[in-house]
Amino acid sequence: MHFVEAKAILSAQNGMNVYRGCTHGCIYCDSRSRVYGMTHAFEDIEVKANAPELLERALRGKRKKCMIGTGSMCDPYMPCERELNITRQCLEIISRYGFGAAVQTKSDLVLRDLSLLEQINRQAKAVVQITLTTADDKLCRIVEPNVCPTSRRAEVLRILRDSGIPTVVWLSPFLPFINDTEENLRALLDICMEAGVRGIVCFGIGLTLREGNREYYYQALDRHFPGLKQKYCQVYGNAYELPSPDHGRLMGILRDTCKQHGILYEPDQVFAYLHDFPEKKAFEQLSMFD
Repeated sequence: MHFVEAKAILSAQNGMNVYRGCTHGCIYCDSRSRVYGMTHAFEDIEVKANAPELLERALRGKRKKCMIGTGSMCDPYMPCERELNITRQCLEIISRYGFGAAVQTKSDLVLRDLSLLEQINRQAKAVVQITLTTADDKLCRIVEPNVCPTSRRAEVLRILRDSGIPTVVWLSPFLPFINDTEENLRALLDICMEAGVRGIVCFGIGLTLREGNREYYYQALDRHFPGLKQKYCQVYGNAYELPSPDHGRLMGILRDTCKQHGILYEPDQVFAYLHDFPEKKAFEQLSMFD
């Protein structure tokens, strides 16, 4: 872990990553790709030590309230957050200035900040996004070795539901010939339905690989699934998109299930929900203090 002084924290779309790199060890992680230009070892977490200061300056200067997102590239609740509290500090600033928060994570550490998320949700809007890949905890510990298993993430979703915090689930990736089965998909959808999620993000039943993460993924296949790398090379070559052979049928199941249960599933609709800031709610909250 090393510390840097960042020049800015918010993207043009009001997203932020207070860390760079990750220690979750997910074998498929796209953030390892060389296209992102990371100049340090992926597990050597870059900590943007001045992130809270930069965020406060940015929010103070905004003329219009909006949703602030975090977790798109690197999980804001990696183990180091337990001691550093940078994500928590940023949420406190978001709450203080009356903005909304959309947090994406695989970690149950998000529950540490539950009362803060509830406060943001009362004032404006807070959404927690959880990634699920496999309903099998044993397989989960292979493909996502250093983060809480799926059963615990399902529990987190239920706790958030009971606390009134809306949730979105990312169902991705589905690793061809590993977890791209109807049994797995239906089990994950059952978790989503039980937790009453607002939306599901799934761009397809499959995986993307490019330089950087492809090598890491194939090394993991050699360790845990001997012979499977050769099958990937035969079927996909060096393709970026690796769709499951059962992609079409499984996506049909996902779409039908979401329609039946009123779950948003079109990516544009889910992202619109995540970015939508409840102006009326914020105005009413402010009026209480006039």
